Amino acid sequence: MPDKNGVQHPDSTESPGRISTPINEQIDFSTILAAAVHDMKNSLNLLVQSVEQIVSTLPPELSDTRRQIVDLHYEANRMNTGLVQILSLYRANRESLPVMIDQCYVNELIEDIVLSNQLYASQKNISIDNRCTDELAWYLDADLMYLLINDVLINALRYGTSDIIISVSQQNDFLVIKIEDDGDGYPDHMLVANDAKPTDFNVSQGRTGLGLYFAHLIARAHVRSADDQVRQGSITLSNGGAMGGGVFEVKIP
Repeated sequence: MPDKNGVQHPDSTESPGRISTPINEQIDFSTILAAAVHDMKNSLNLLVQSVEQIVSTLPPELSDTRRQIVDLHYEANRMNTGLVQILSLYRANRESLPVMIDQCYVNELIEDIVLSNQLYASQKNISIDNRCTDELAWYLDADLMYLLINDVLINALRYGTSDIIISVSQQNDFLVIKIEDDGDGYPDHMLVANDAKPTDFNVSQGRTGLGLYFAHLIARAHVRSADDQVRQGSITLSNGGAMGGGVFEVKIP
Protein backbone atom coordinates (compact mmCIF):
# COMPACT_ATOMS: atom_id res chain seq x y z
CA MET A 1 0.00 0.00 0.00
CA PRO A 2 1.26 3.62 -0.55
CA ASP A 3 3.16 5.40 2.22
CA LYS A 4 2.65 9.03 3.23
CA ASN A 5 4.70 10.12 0.19
CA GLY A 6 2.46 8.21 -2.18
CA VAL A 7 5.05 5.48 -2.94
CA GLN A 8 3.51 2.01 -3.52
CA HIS A 9 5.02 -0.81 -1.43
CA PRO A 10 4.31 -4.57 -1.60
CA ASP A 11 1.74 -5.84 0.82
CA SER A 12 3.42 -7.27 3.91
CA THR A 13 1.58 -10.57 3.49
CA GLU A 14 3.23 -11.30 0.12
CA SER A 15 6.63 -13.01 -0.11
CA PRO A 16 9.28 -10.76 -1.67
CA GLY A 17 10.20 -11.75 -5.22
CA ARG A 18 7.15 -14.01 -5.70
CA ILE A 19 4.92 -13.36 -8.68
CA SER A 20 1.34 -14.55 -8.45
CA THR A 21 -0.05 -16.02 -11.68
CA PRO A 22 -3.79 -16.47 -12.05
CA ILE A 23 -4.79 -20.08 -12.75
CA ASN A 24 -6.40 -19.15 -16.06
CA GLU A 25 -3.07 -17.72 -17.29
CA GLN A 26 -1.01 -20.83 -16.58
CA ILE A 27 0.61 -22.69 -19.48
CA ASP A 28 -1.18 -25.80 -20.71
CA PHE A 29 0.46 -28.76 -18.95
CA SER A 30 0.23 -30.95 -22.06
CA THR A 31 2.35 -28.41 -23.95
CA ILE A 32 4.97 -28.46 -21.20
CA LEU A 33 4.96 -32.27 -21.19
CA ALA A 34 5.39 -32.40 -24.97
CA ALA A 35 8.36 -30.02 -24.77
CA ALA A 36 9.92 -32.11 -21.98
CA VAL A 37 9.45 -35.31 -23.99
CA HIS A 38 11.12 -33.66 -26.98
CA ASP A 39 14.14 -32.70 -24.85
CA MET A 40 14.36 -36.22 -23.39
CA LYS A 41 14.26 -37.70 -26.89
CA ASN A 42 17.17 -35.53 -27.99
CA SER A 43 19.17 -36.54 -24.90
CA LEU A 44 18.47 -40.21 -25.57
CA ASN A 45 19.71 -39.82 -29.14
CA LEU A 46 23.01 -38.51 -27.82
CA LEU A 47 23.15 -41.37 -25.31
CA VAL A 48 22.60 -43.95 -28.04
CA GLN A 49 25.37 -42.45 -30.16
CA SER A 50 27.74 -42.43 -27.19
CA VAL A 51 26.99 -46.07 -26.40
CA GLU A 52 27.69 -47.06 -30.01
CA GLN A 53 31.08 -45.32 -29.82
CA ILE A 54 31.91 -47.07 -26.54
CA VAL A 55 31.04 -50.50 -27.95
CA SER A 56 33.24 -49.93 -30.99
CA THR A 57 36.28 -49.35 -28.75
CA LEU A 58 35.83 -52.34 -26.44
CA PRO A 59 38.46 -55.11 -26.76
CA PRO A 60 37.12 -58.58 -27.67
CA GLU A 61 37.94 -60.09 -24.27
CA LEU A 62 35.41 -57.85 -22.50
CA SER A 63 32.46 -59.88 -23.78
CA ASP A 64 30.33 -59.50 -20.63
CA THR A 65 30.82 -55.74 -20.60
CA ARG A 66 29.95 -55.57 -24.28
CA ARG A 67 26.75 -57.56 -23.72
CA GLN A 68 25.66 -55.26 -20.89
CA ILE A 69 26.34 -52.12 -22.93
CA VAL A 70 24.54 -53.53 -25.98
CA ASP A 71 21.53 -54.29 -23.76
CA LEU A 72 21.69 -50.67 -22.57
CA HIS A 73 21.76 -49.52 -26.18
CA TYR A 74 18.68 -51.63 -26.96
CA GLU A 75 16.70 -50.29 -24.00
CA ALA A 76 17.68 -46.70 -24.86
CA ASN A 77 16.40 -47.30 -28.40
CA ARG A 78 13.13 -48.64 -27.00
CA MET A 79 12.73 -45.59 -24.77
CA ASN A 80 13.49 -43.27 -27.66
CA THR A 81 10.89 -45.01 -29.82
CA GLY A 82 8.32 -44.68 -27.05
CA LEU A 83 9.00 -40.96 -26.68
CA VAL A 84 8.66 -40.43 -30.44
CA GLN A 85 5.33 -42.25 -30.33
CA ILE A 86 4.09 -40.05 -27.49
CA LEU A 87 5.09 -36.89 -29.39
CA SER A 88 3.44 -38.11 -32.58
CA LEU A 89 0.23 -39.06 -30.76
CA TYR A 90 0.20 -35.64 -29.09
CA ARG A 91 0.48 -33.97 -32.49
CA ALA A 92 -2.19 -36.25 -33.93
CA ASN A 93 -4.50 -35.32 -31.05
CA ARG A 94 -3.86 -31.66 -31.87
CA GLU A 95 -4.47 -32.46 -35.55
CA SER A 96 -0.98 -31.24 -36.36
CA LEU A 97 0.78 -34.53 -37.22
CA PRO A 98 2.29 -33.86 -40.66
CA VAL A 99 2.02 -36.64 -43.25
CA MET A 100 4.54 -36.00 -46.03
CA ILE A 101 3.88 -38.37 -48.93
CA ASP A 102 6.74 -38.70 -51.41
CA GLN A 103 8.38 -41.37 -53.51
CA CYS A 104 10.56 -43.69 -51.44
CA TYR A 105 12.82 -46.58 -52.40
CA VAL A 106 11.58 -49.13 -49.91
CA ASN A 107 14.74 -51.23 -49.86
CA GLU A 108 16.80 -48.23 -48.72
CA LEU A 109 14.29 -47.56 -45.95
CA ILE A 110 14.46 -51.18 -44.74
CA GLU A 111 18.27 -51.21 -44.92
CA ASP A 112 18.48 -48.08 -42.74
CA ILE A 113 16.22 -49.68 -40.13
CA VAL A 114 18.16 -52.95 -40.12
CA LEU A 115 21.47 -51.09 -39.80
CA SER A 116 20.23 -49.10 -36.78
CA ASN A 117 19.38 -52.38 -35.00
CA GLN A 118 22.36 -54.43 -36.18
CA LEU A 119 24.33 -53.97 -32.94
CA TYR A 120 21.69 -55.70 -30.83
CA ALA A 121 20.94 -58.29 -33.52
CA SER A 122 24.61 -59.29 -33.70
CA GLN A 123 24.87 -59.55 -29.91
CA LYS A 124 21.87 -61.92 -29.83
CA ASN A 125 23.08 -63.84 -32.92
CA ILE A 126 19.85 -63.03 -34.76
CA SER A 127 19.95 -62.87 -38.55
CA ILE A 128 17.75 -60.24 -40.25
CA ASP A 129 16.90 -61.20 -43.84
CA ASN A 130 15.82 -58.20 -45.93
CA ARG A 131 13.76 -59.52 -48.84
CA CYS A 132 13.07 -56.38 -50.82
CA THR A 133 14.12 -55.66 -54.38
CA ASP A 134 16.31 -52.63 -55.01
CA GLU A 135 14.04 -51.05 -57.59
CA LEU A 136 10.78 -51.13 -55.61
CA ALA A 137 9.53 -47.58 -54.98
CA TRP A 138 6.32 -46.36 -53.36
CA TYR A 139 4.64 -43.12 -52.36
CA LEU A 140 4.55 -42.90 -48.57
CA ASP A 141 5.75 -40.91 -45.56
CA ALA A 142 9.24 -42.35 -45.09
CA ASP A 143 9.75 -40.87 -41.60
CA LEU A 144 6.49 -42.25 -40.20
CA MET A 145 7.02 -45.64 -41.84
CA TYR A 146 10.53 -45.76 -40.41
CA LEU A 147 9.08 -45.30 -36.92
CA LEU A 148 6.47 -47.98 -37.49
CA ILE A 149 8.76 -50.66 -38.93
CA ASN A 150 11.57 -49.88 -36.49
CA ASP A 151 9.27 -50.41 -33.51
CA VAL A 152 8.06 -53.75 -34.92
CA LEU A 153 11.64 -54.88 -35.54
CA ILE A 154 12.69 -53.91 -32.01
CA ASN A 155 9.86 -56.08 -30.69
CA ALA A 156 10.84 -58.98 -32.98
CA LEU A 157 14.45 -58.79 -31.79
CA ARG A 158 13.27 -58.98 -28.19
CA TYR A 159 11.18 -62.11 -28.67
CA GLY A 160 12.81 -63.83 -31.65
CA THR A 161 15.50 -66.46 -31.22
CA SER A 162 17.66 -66.70 -34.34
CA ASP A 163 15.99 -65.40 -37.52
CA ILE A 164 13.83 -62.49 -38.67
CA ILE A 165 12.49 -62.01 -42.20
CA ILE A 166 11.40 -58.64 -43.60
CA SER A 167 9.63 -59.20 -46.89
CA VAL A 168 8.15 -56.55 -49.19
CA SER A 169 5.74 -57.11 -52.09
CA GLN A 170 2.94 -55.51 -54.11
CA GLN A 171 -0.53 -57.02 -53.75
CA ASN A 172 -3.73 -55.61 -55.29
CA ASP A 173 -2.37 -52.04 -55.51
CA PHE A 174 -1.01 -52.17 -51.96
CA LEU A 175 2.56 -52.16 -50.70
CA VAL A 176 2.80 -55.02 -48.20
CA ILE A 177 5.62 -55.08 -45.64
CA LYS A 178 5.78 -58.18 -43.46
CA ILE A 179 8.03 -58.78 -40.43
CA GLU A 180 8.22 -62.39 -39.25
CA ASP A 181 10.18 -63.87 -36.34
CA ASP A 182 10.79 -67.35 -34.93
CA GLY A 183 9.66 -66.60 -31.37
CA ASP A 184 6.59 -67.84 -29.53
CA GLY A 185 4.24 -65.55 -31.43
CA TYR A 186 1.90 -62.81 -30.28
CA PRO A 187 -0.42 -63.49 -27.32
CA ASP A 188 -4.09 -63.75 -28.20
CA HIS A 189 -4.99 -60.32 -26.79
CA MET A 190 -2.56 -58.66 -29.23
CA LEU A 191 -3.75 -60.30 -32.44
CA VAL A 192 -5.18 -57.62 -34.72
CA ALA A 193 -7.18 -58.06 -37.92
CA ASN A 194 -6.75 -55.69 -40.87
CA ASP A 195 -10.19 -54.15 -40.26
CA ALA A 196 -9.32 -53.12 -36.69
CA LYS A 197 -10.67 -49.84 -35.32
CA PRO A 198 -8.92 -47.47 -32.88
CA THR A 199 -11.14 -48.76 -30.06
CA ASP A 200 -9.73 -52.26 -30.60
CA PHE A 201 -6.35 -51.19 -29.21
CA ASN A 202 -6.02 -51.24 -25.45
CA VAL A 203 -3.40 -48.60 -24.73
CA SER A 204 -3.78 -49.27 -20.99
CA GLN A 205 -1.93 -52.55 -21.51
CA GLY A 206 1.30 -50.60 -21.59
CA ARG A 207 3.91 -49.91 -24.23
CA THR A 208 2.76 -52.72 -26.51
CA GLY A 209 -0.75 -51.32 -26.69
CA LEU A 210 0.63 -47.85 -27.42
CA GLY A 211 2.90 -49.23 -30.15
CA LEU A 212 0.03 -51.01 -31.91
CA TYR A 213 -2.21 -47.96 -31.68
CA PHE A 214 0.61 -45.83 -33.08
CA ALA A 215 1.20 -48.27 -35.96
CA HIS A 216 -2.51 -48.27 -36.71
CA LEU A 217 -2.61 -44.45 -36.89
CA ILE A 218 0.39 -44.32 -39.23
CA ALA A 219 -1.06 -46.95 -41.55
CA ARG A 220 -4.47 -45.26 -41.59
CA ALA A 221 -2.83 -41.90 -42.34
CA HIS A 222 -1.85 -43.27 -45.76
CA VAL A 223 -4.90 -42.79 -47.99
CA ARG A 224 -5.25 -42.98 -51.77
CA SER A 225 -8.27 -42.46 -53.99
CA ALA A 226 -8.57 -44.44 -57.22
CA ASP A 227 -11.45 -45.62 -59.39
CA ASP A 228 -13.96 -43.83 -57.15
CA GLN A 229 -12.66 -45.82 -54.18
CA VAL A 230 -10.77 -44.64 -51.13
CA ARG A 231 -8.06 -47.04 -50.05
CA GLN A 232 -6.54 -46.75 -46.59
CA GLY A 233 -3.55 -48.40 -44.95
CA SER A 234 -3.96 -51.11 -42.31
CA ILE A 235 -2.02 -53.46 -40.04
CA THR A 236 -2.51 -57.13 -39.21
CA LEU A 237 -0.97 -59.28 -36.46
CA SER A 238 -1.02 -63.06 -36.66
CA ASN A 239 1.01 -66.13 -35.75
CA GLY A 240 2.60 -68.78 -37.92
CA GLY A 241 3.94 -67.66 -41.28
CA ALA A 242 7.25 -68.88 -42.65
CA MET A 243 9.01 -68.74 -39.27
CA GLY A 244 6.29 -70.14 -37.01
CA GLY A 245 6.35 -67.09 -34.74
CA GLY A 246 4.82 -63.61 -34.80
CA VAL A 247 3.82 -62.03 -38.12
CA PHE A 248 3.28 -58.27 -38.42
CA GLU A 249 1.93 -56.98 -41.71
CA VAL A 250 1.33 -53.40 -42.81
CA LYS A 251 -0.41 -52.50 -46.07
CA ILE A 252 0.00 -49.09 -47.69
CA PRO A 253 -2.15 -48.08 -50.71
